[in-house]
Order: sequence, then C-alpha cells, then structure tokens
Amino acid sequence: MKKLLSNLPELWFRARFSLVLALLLPLSWLFRCAVAVRRFLYRCGAFSVTTLPVPVLVVGNVTVGGSGKTPLVLWLVESLKKAGKSPGIVSRGYGGAKHEGIEVFEVLPDSPAALVGDEPLLLARRSGVPVVVGRDRVRAARLLLEKHPECDLVVSDDGMQHYRLGRRAEIAVFDARGAGNGRLLPAGPLREPLSRLAEVAAVVWNSRPDFSEGSLWATRVPAYAMCIEGEKFYRLDSAERDERVWCSVDELRGETLHAVAGMGNPSRFFERLDSFGLRFEAHPFPDHHVYTTDDFAFARAEGVVLMTEKDAVKCVGVAPDRSWVLPVEARVEPVGDAPALIDLLLEKL
Repeated sequence: MKKLLSNLPELWFRARFSLVLALLLPLSWLFRCAVAVRRFLYRCGAFSVTTLPVPVLVVGNVTVGGSGKTPLVLWLVESLKKAGKSPGIVSRGYGGAKHEGIEVFEVLPDSPAALVGDEPLLLARRSGVPVVVGRDRVRAARLLLEKHPECDLVVSDDGMQHYRLGRRAEIAVFDARGAGNGRLLPAGPLREPLSRLAEVAAVVWNSRPDFSEGSLWATRVPAYAMCIEGEKFYRLDSAERDERVWCSVDELRGETLHAVAGMGNPSRFFERLDSFGLRFEAHPFPDHHVYTTDDFAFARAEGVVLMTEKDAVKCVGVAPDRSWVLPVEARVEPVGDAPALIDLLLEKL
C-alpha cells in the first residue's frame, strides 16, 4: 500500500489514465462531495470566516505538491514593498515542529529549520519582512499583526483551502505539469475542481503553457508566466558569512557533479541544471526531507554537490564541504492582454 501511494503522483501526470487510478475514482467522487459541502458551509455562514483589519493575499494552488510558490511570494513581497506597502508573511510551516508547545510563532533568520520549516526560513532570510508560521493561519496572521503593527498587508504562503482566513485576493500557481489528469484526489492531483480557478484574481504559471483558444487553460482569469532566473552558485559553507564565495556555471564544468533536490517536483531543479549544459547525477528526495550525513554518502569520496536554497537551509554542517547552492529570482510577465500583476493586485487590495 505504501509503495502504491508513493507511485500515485507519477500516475497522475501520465497521458494515459491507469487502471489503478480508475479503481480510486469512487474515492475521488467522495472527496469532490466533501469539498463541495465544506465550501457550501463556509459560504452559507455555518462555518465562520475571520476578516483581518488589513487585506490578505493568498498564494496557493489547487494541486498537491510544489509548484514554485516560494519564489513567487518573494517576488510579490519585493514588488509590494517597492509600491509602498509593508507586507508580512504567514505560512503553514511544513517540515517544522511545535516550539515548547507553542503552535504559532515568528520565524527569524537564525531560527532552526527543524523548528520552523525550510520554506518559511528561506522566506524570512530572503524577504526582509516578518514571517509567522502556524497550522492555524488566522492565529498566525493575528500574531503577525500584533508583533508588527506596521504591516498593512498579509501574504499567505499557501492556504487557498484555509477558508477560515478571509482574503481579498488569491493567486493560483501551476508548474509545467499543470493539473495532470484533471481529477480530484486520490485519482488525480487536484485538491479542488478546476472550476475553482474562476474565483482567483490571477493564475501564475511556473512555465509558459498553451493558452490557445479551446485549450484547457483558455480562461478569462488573467494569466501570467513566471520565469526563474539565476546562474551563479554560492558555496554552502559560506552561506552565513558576510561575504559569500561564488562560482559560475563554467567553473563547475568537468567536475563530478551530484544534484540534490528535496521538493514537490525535483525535476524542475534538475531541468534547470540541464539547461546550463551541466552533466550530473540526480538525487531526488521527498519534499521537506530532513537531511542527514548519510544522505550524502554518494559524495564522500569525490564530487561536488549542487542544491537549491530550500535544501541549503537544512544542510549546513550536514552536506560535504564541496557543496554549492543555486539562488534564484522570479520574473513575472503577463500573458496576452493581462495587466501587470502588481497593478492588478494593488487594485484588488
């Protein structure tokens, strides 16, 4: 059973619908009913929605697994700051733990990743704005505003399905895999039906899909393509220094390279390294994986390890000395006649 569940994500994104998924269709229909009932209970007021004194922007997805939300959140925060806003971030904190029984707490740049989670720690280090984590995003947002009353906007990293937190606008994020077979869990990767996209302010693609007339993604919702940029690596053991040690792609050519990625879709990182023309051995790990020295046994004798920033926050003191980190920046461009994303959001917020 465990092996079957671990293979489901691969089956969801195949062109052909497998027999295994067909057997899961009844569960998928039940899940769809549960999602619809839950949405109805929130809409009719049976379940309460908390409205904060400042606008809330939710960046999430309708699929399970990673889609590239973290670089988009960093881009949004930086763009909002340039527009004169003072945003703060709340996050679920996947991969973290409770801190002395406290379920909601602020993330500081020197917080341990094992406590706060890898993505929140990366957001705290890169964004320069307050970050609070907690399973209950309403409590997390309240703590954020209590500790940082200067914040005039809350950006929720994930949480499209956390309806108790009222929001002014939502952004749905997809990567190149799209919605797979378009079915709900467990027969497909969807948390909610694709009709849910009609309610979001924008759809951002971590790629550039087919938006031609009649395609699955020909939607009236403004669409945007997000490109990930960055071609220089910094040495992992210099990550916490005032001055990092950098190297270029060309300096890595000819080395025995090992690429490590613990994320929802590790192939995105490996494809990026491929685009640089680098030859490497790929080592995918589960999302939010907690690394140990044994995980890097493949590089003890020789070789150079390449990793994402999300992995790097957990690998200082664990990965080999010759480990390099690829920091990236997002660039977001409108598709078709969509307005600039930040202008669209400022109008809604």
